[in-house]
Amino acid sequence: MRIALIHALRHSPPPIEAAFARAWPEAVLMNLLDDSLSADLARTGRLDQAMGERFLTLARYAAGTGADGILFTCSAFGPCIEAVAAAQAPIPVLKPNEAMIEEAVAAARAAAGGRRPRIGLVASFAPTLDSMPPEFPADVDLVPCVAEGSLAALDAGDGAAHDRLAGEATQRLTDCDVVALAQFSLARAAEAVAAATGRTVFTTPDSAVRKLRRLLGG
Repeated sequence: MRIALIHALRHSPPPIEAAFARAWPEAVLMNLLDDSLSADLARTGRLDQAMGERFLTLARYAAGTGADGILFTCSAFGPCIEAVAAAQAPIPVLKPNEAMIEEAVAAARAAAGGRRPRIGLVASFAPTLDSMPPEFPADVDLVPCVAEGSLAALDAGDGAAHDRLAGEATQRLTDCDVVALAQFSLARAAEAVAAATGRTVFTTPDSAVRKLRRLLGG
């Protein structure tokens, strides 16, 4: 089974590759990286038609290589990925966060015991907190949290500082039922966040691999 992984951040390949190694080592992976996507979104602050066309072009290339499924790994481009999913059907096309949202919502509802669930949503790339919340169901309360400086630390090669900053930023999420980490690159900080919050932490890579494998019968 061939899976195309399309990245907008250069830190995204290692965590998703590690998740596949843990949960679906038989899958054949291919990586497409365009880190100008995230840089351009951060600069313009909007998802315009030109950005959408770039995503469609990447997906056409991936499909042309024989990919059985496509997984995008940056959480700030939801509408662009939805357009790709429509264009590439019936090939499964996953947003990076959709599987994690499903798992986190189910766990939060179970933990809430009948009251309104609360999910801490943590991002190291701030625009994600604009694009991602509408993907959650309306009966869930989100507590957004930016891990300030963590992505810059990772850009500088300081993974330990990235994890520490993520843990420090999430200390205020202790009244949430669960915590969801929005970026693939944030997955490496899951243990630090769990220690800081005392809550179950969901990561995008592990949830995405489980869903893709289920969809494709791997």
